[in-house]
Amino acid sequence: MSTPADPTQPGAPTPEPGGPSTSTAVLERTEPETQVAEPGDHERFSHYVRKEKILESALSGEPVKALCGKIWVPGRDPEKFPVCPTCKEIYDGLRDPQDGED
Repeated sequence: MSTPADPTQPGAPTPEPGGPSTSTAVLERTEPETQVAEPGDHERFSHYVRKEKILESALSGEPVKALCGKIWVPGRDPEKFPVCPTCKEIYDGLRDPQDGED
């Protein structure tokens, strides 16, 4: 039993003119809308977390949940980053916490 020849392989027969053809489509590129908080912005901020949760995370390696709702394992110097605006609003009493605790 023979298998059909692959036209992309060296030495394969060339397709017949008038046979199947390929076409090209043009896709229009639209600029994405600017978002206030872009995906990944939470990685550029220091977040507020309850002190006891930070200590537990340091001992267990378990992730923590910030006041804004971001979940991660702390491991960088928070002094090197600006404070998360959502965490700050919650800390200042302007919003309700999203970390599941009051």
